[in-house]
Amino acid sequence: MTASLPDGVEILRPAEGRHASVLTSEALAFVADLQRRIGPGREQILAARAQRWARLRAGERPNFLPETAEVRDGDWQVAWAPRPLANRRVEITGPTEAKMLINAFNSGANVFMVDFEDANSPTWDNLVGGQANLTEAIDGTLEFTSPEGKEYRLGDRRAVPVVRPRGWHLVERNVLVDGQPVSASLFDFGLCFFHNARRLLEVGLGPYFYLPKLEGHLEARLWNDTFNAAQDALGIDRGTIRATVLIETILAAFEMEEILYELRDHGAALNAGRWDYLFSIIKKFCDRDDVVLPDRNKITMAAPFMSAYTELLVRTCHRRGAHAIGGMAAFIPSRRDEEVNRVALAKVTEDKERESNAGFDGTWVAHPDLVPVARAPFDAVLGRWPNQVARSREDVSVTADDLLDFTVPGADITEEGLRNDVAVGLRYLQAWLTGNGAAGIYNLMEDVATAEIARSQVWQWIQRGRFTEAAVRGVMKEEVDRIRDEGGGDRRLEEAEAIFSDVALARDFAEFLTLPAYAVLE
Repeated sequence: MTASLPDGVEILRPAEGRHASVLTSEALAFVADLQRRIGPGREQILAARAQRWARLRAGERPNFLPETAEVRDGDWQVAWAPRPLANRRVEITGPTEAKMLINAFNSGANVFMVDFEDANSPTWDNLVGGQANLTEAIDGTLEFTSPEGKEYRLGDRRAVPVVRPRGWHLVERNVLVDGQPVSASLFDFGLCFFHNARRLLEVGLGPYFYLPKLEGHLEARLWNDTFNAAQDALGIDRGTIRATVLIETILAAFEMEEILYELRDHGAALNAGRWDYLFSIIKKFCDRDDVVLPDRNKITMAAPFMSAYTELLVRTCHRRGAHAIGGMAAFIPSRRDEEVNRVALAKVTEDKERESNAGFDGTWVAHPDLVPVARAPFDAVLGRWPNQVARSREDVSVTADDLLDFTVPGADITEEGLRNDVAVGLRYLQAWLTGNGAAGIYNLMEDVATAEIARSQVWQWIQRGRFTEAAVRGVMKEEVDRIRDEGGGDRRLEEAEAIFSDVALARDFAEFLTLPAYAVLE
């Protein structure tokens, strides 16, 4: 393998068997070319993020950008949705493990968000083996047999794959280009596009992507540059790629129109990402005494500032001809407790009725059993129409004050909320460190975004005097003991406790939980 590596490329982990079919010399040369072209822009983006965060911590108040007013006032639209993405009323999300891939493709959902990001623990096998799984799934050859002998195969009708690479802030430490770790975004995107773009086009689909963690339109512009460079390199027409952007940071909420404009030839939709959005609010305003969020489970999408952000998202999308995709229904139906199912499914239905009536064109679920539950409210509103992009929502008017008023009427901070954050954070980190990025916890399918908001709230509540560090340490000890008592064992539990403690109890706010966690991931 070493002899066939492109100049300037090093691989620090084995590339054998199915991995070798992904990490070919040609594919690595393609990724390296993207890194050399786009890497300097990525470094500028990250530097600009740090500078903006410093200004926010010093008291700067976000607002709609005066320098891009012409974009917001202009008469333009994104490219028309290709037929496979015209109907997105139910999307399922999940990681790249073979069984999960097969179940998601077969779920009956319209779209499957294939996740290399928050629902995926970035082990070498999850990333490279996941690429091999995805290619086999596109070819229709992916199969899986469980240790118990149960066989999983792809059905004839499959959800349309839309792939989410990791965010701009991450690197893939196991692949070096010119002596430096490659951007995780370019590694995930590049391998997927190189191996699958033509495969997808041959079966009537296309290379479709979800873009995470964007903080503004210049970051979208960098993705657009990436798309053009990738398409040109493979001789694929510009505009073939279609991208959906997750609006999951408070700063991106002020630049939704500009983000779509930068991606207009490749743009498809915006998505409302709830937990990361709340995490972003705490992070960006971590030094402000007047921004203290209540228990996370009490912050619903009906909270005024969340409603303002989602309604603005729908209006923006439909004004520009893009789809608006709603938030996640993370409930995992219980096989033993019908009362739990009844209560939870009623909440899912209520949430999806709110989204469909607000103008969303589709929504997310995390479990195949929720596909028909989420579909029913959208079927009732859409009927035979594939979407409601034509519904302009000109009645919506959202100001900067609306987006920045973080009060939640009737909600407060409780010890129960603290304990839930600690419990979920510890359990998720233990799962993530053992290679599972989509973990079932308390009948919910959790990913990194949940752990981020959980540890952020604990940090915020300590800094703002709601709980003492000693009280939090006491809760952490009790929850670690509970995990052991429930049979969770000690596998990487001490490391999970140490990481959670480091990011929740530190004096300064850690930018991303996954950065220190990735350092100890095997």
